[in-house]
Amino acid sequence: MTPDALPAPPALVPMTQIRCEVGALVSLGMAKHGERRYVPLGAGTVQGPELNGTLVEGGVDWQVQRADGVTDIAAHYVIRTRDGALVEVQSEGMRHGPAEVMARQIHTSVQAGGIARRLMRASRAASRWRATNTSSAPSCASPRVRRPGCT
Repeated sequence: MTPDALPAPPALVPMTQIRCEVGALVSLGMAKHGERRYVPLGAGTVQGPELNGTLVEGGVDWQVQRADGVTDIAAHYVIRTRDGALVEVQSEGMRHGPAEVMARQIHTSVQAGGIARRLMRASRAASRWRATNTSSAPSCASPRVRRPGCT
């Protein structure tokens, strides 16, 4: 099959938007691939055409700040849907941007100009949501929530 014969890719439609409070960055120090750290995730909202609810406080965004300036990210959190179902979400990817933007992330979450690209996978036990257990969703984030206590 030649490239001209390939079908057009499907349109990507946003499934939901997640906004949450984030805690202070905690560094565990240098590790084999870079600085190992994490950011506690607080409560938040989940709103969109396909998934609505709240973010359950207690999730964590694990990070490795690599020498090349890229941050590997792996978040793990739970969404409580409007119908009460609990949805486990694992989101992995990377964050990168201009050096001055990435340096500001010590005090704030991703700023304009820095982009996080992740692949989200969800696990749902409730029968209404079970069909989506085999789905993955690409995501792109640029949150602007300030961390408590940061200037």
